[in-house]
Amino acid sequence: MTTWNVPTKKILATLEGLVNTPSPSGHTEKVIAFVEKRLAAKNIQTTRNRKGGLIATLPGENDQEQRMLTAHVDTLGAMVKEIKPSGRLKIDLIGGFKFNAVEGEYCEVETQDGKIISGTILMHQTSVHVYKDAGSAERNQANMEIRLDEKVNNAEEVRGLGIEVGDFVSFDPRFQNLDSGFVKSRHLDDKLSVAILLELMIDFVEKEITLPFTTHVLISNNEEIGYGGNSNIPAEVVEYLAVDMGAMGDGQTTDEYTVSICAKDASGPYHLGLRRHLTDLAKKNEIPYKVDLYPYYGSDASAAIRSGNDIVHGLLGAGIDSSHAYERTHQDSIEATAKLLWHYMQSDNLIK
Repeated sequence: MTTWNVPTKKILATLEGLVNTPSPSGHTEKVIAFVEKRLAAKNIQTTRNRKGGLIATLPGENDQEQRMLTAHVDTLGAMVKEIKPSGRLKIDLIGGFKFNAVEGEYCEVETQDGKIISGTILMHQTSVHVYKDAGSAERNQANMEIRLDEKVNNAEEVRGLGIEVGDFVSFDPRFQNLDSGFVKSRHLDDKLSVAILLELMIDFVEKEITLPFTTHVLISNNEEIGYGGNSNIPAEVVEYLAVDMGAMGDGQTTDEYTVSICAKDASGPYHLGLRRHLTDLAKKNEIPYKVDLYPYYGSDASAAIRSGNDIVHGLLGAGIDSSHAYERTHQDSIEATAKLLWHYMQSDNLIK
């Protein structure tokens, strides 16, 4: 086995390109095309499923028993729910997050014909000089709205811009790669995992490394709404590993400096044999890791199990602080995650 040498800076450059390509669940064509183009440049075989996801395949020595990994490129977002008489927009959320997580955030509204109009997500009662309840009013659909950066004062003028109910809203990622090693951005969940897998696939091809098992990588595009990775799993697939974010918070072992291996989430326990295989690989290769439970969480792997696929399933990822808000991790966690995946994908120990 060759040694690991994929520079983290390559992963971060790919990550920046991914997060700056808007892709709320339901509107992911641009970012799928971004990944597809990168893989095509290295002659990596890809196909699309009817849901719009992308499946890349690396042929291996054993084609009768196969592996599948997945990471999702869709993100949290919103959709125009109502054009208010004031010319502001009421929105409906896409994905599992709270309105307070996007208060004050810059956003973009994409019209039916592809026109992009910028705005800001604000409380209706924002001005403390006017509204006594500016601080105490509930952050909910009734009170939150988009202030458009256009001269509009009523619904008719907004519709004149081409905006209608059902238009997608994406959030400014505000990507920052800091000298301290921290990386801050929206949508690290799960574009960081996509960046890692993309660079790993390219590295295997450039080094002419043949994996022990034919390995598929599904870039799913509906994970945030619960059904991204539960179809198009070849019958030969034995192991299915979701690469997603490690959840941090009170009572969690996951941090921003190690790879997080999930033992259980809201769907139930992950396969014990595969989990032990991952921890053994981490120990053997001196990769810092934590095992954790994610209490309010589901993954593409759990969706695949729920849909009846006969597979061994697992879940790992970089530790992400403030998930589903303005997220942060550290380059140490990115490197630990990438190293574990590097060794896992080349491991000839298949869990059955």
